Amino acid sequence: MKLGFVSAILPELSFEELVDYAADCGYKCIEVCCWPVGKAERRYAGVTHIDVDALDELKAASINSYLNNKGIEISALGYYPNPLDPDEDKSNFYITHIRKVIDASALLGVHRINTFIGRDKTKSVDENFEAFRRVWNHLIQYAESKKVKVGIENCPMIFTHDEWPGGNNLATTPAIWRRMFSEIKSDYFGLNFDPSHLLWMQMDYIKPLYEFSNKLFHIHLKDARVYRDKLNDVGIMATPLEFHTPKLPGLGDIDWGKFISSLNDIRYKGPVCVEVEDKTFEGSIEDRKYSLVLCKRYLDQYL
Repeated sequence: MKLGFVSAILPELSFEELVDYAADCGYKCIEVCCWPVGKAERRYAGVTHIDVDALDELKAASINSYLNNKGIEISALGYYPNPLDPDEDKSNFYITHIRKVIDASALLGVHRINTFIGRDKTKSVDENFEAFRRVWNHLIQYAESKKVKVGIENCPMIFTHDEWPGGNNLATTPAIWRRMFSEIKSDYFGLNFDPSHLLWMQMDYIKPLYEFSNKLFHIHLKDARVYRDKLNDVGIMATPLEFHTPKLPGLGDIDWGKFISSLNDIRYKGPVCVEVEDKTFEGSIEDRKYSLVLCKRYLDQYL
């Protein structure tokens, strides 16, 4: 396993500065965010460390040369919109950009992207599967043609009132993953697995590693703390941030020894990337940089 981090936490840095910092900290890879250049719509979104709209062969060669000189790899290109948005113009824009990220991943020789399935939050799971078939059959066929693996993150995107009632990402549970992979059978369609979301949903975050071992393309290392007193007060029907908060690995409720041991059991050899969303470490860029130092120091005992 190669330890890395998601670049969204350091939006101020240029690509070269990002790579330099990863190398200085001893990381081996980075999931590089590739949002369209512009204003972010939410926290940790809108970060562009590689502009795929401006990428060509010359720029790709320059990027790879810089990475090679620093001993850093790109674990995946990351872009997390809602391609099943009920607004057709938004949906089409997101789908088009996902295709551009796939193109960029192939051009760079990364051959892996991470994203969301998306969802119409006002419709049921069954109704969303109709849109899923329409959109994702074509996207996965396109990814296959470029030999790019697509890892779907299992974040429900249901943290705030404007994301209710259904959330903005369909791919949230093992039952739904089973259905996704049965409807679109492809070696290029898999998961970017984040255990923290299963934890706050009160689910087993270890068992799915074994069932979906052949679909684990990428792993996010993010912790979460569930405040039981708050959960007892508001219940599971409350917005999730009322009873839990994301934390750095080792500062929440995930048993990382068991988690990493299970990845070893299934002989997972892919990237494992820290995703920092811990507000305790967001006071300054120095705090966010230091959070990555702490994460590596903690995770090195397992990796």
